[in-house]
Amino acid sequence: MTNILKELFDLGAKDYDIQRHSLIPCFNDFYSSAVTWTNVSTTTPAILDLGAGTGLLSAMMLNKFPDAKLTLIDFSEVMMEQAKSRLSDNNEVTYIVDDYITHPFDTKFDAIVSSLSIHHLSHEDKRVLFQNIYNNLVPGGIFVNADQALGTSPAIEKQFSVLWEQAVIASGLEQPLIEASKTRRKLDQSATLEDQLHWLRESGFSEVDCVYKHREFTVFVACKA
Repeated sequence: MTNILKELFDLGAKDYDIQRHSLIPCFNDFYSSAVTWTNVSTTTPAILDLGAGTGLLSAMMLNKFPDAKLTLIDFSEVMMEQAKSRLSDNNEVTYIVDDYITHPFDTKFDAIVSSLSIHHLSHEDKRVLFQNIYNNLVPGGIFVNADQALGTSPAIEKQFSVLWEQAVIASGLEQPLIEASKTRRKLDQSATLEDQLHWLRESGFSEVDCVYKHREFTVFVACKA
């Protein structure tokens, strides 16, 4: 990920959580779907959160799996400090400040999750990441990604953008925060949902599907046999 992107997220860390409900028009359904579809066969799962940011998704995972052993990784030290504050009551959390594309994980996980992070990667890095995720899951493990996906045509993608901006303005979010989000979105490298599902199958996942979609906001799952 670029240094520019890291700087933007460092600057926006303080207000990141406050903005989520406004910047994601389908916030509740989007995140709850990711949690619902994170299904494991143990009450003490090892869960990895890629691009964990302020720990928003991780906190939701702990509500579902209070005895989980959670690992958060993010390239923003500022974001990670927010996550540490949010999860300070839990001693079974590991924090890693690094690039999750290149970080050598020394354990395997029951579930790997991510929210609004992977769309920042190049398509080549997405494919590398999906293979790494497959390799880092235990047999029967699951990958759940709540993220933005590119529209299937320029016209549809343009309409996604128009509807997103209308919803954000209607939410009452302050204009400078809207402009900051639009600046970050210019750095997005979203792929279509269809391409990402195909890349996951190529990586070896036996069961792959989209389980939630609201325009560009998608949740897809991949299960390792």
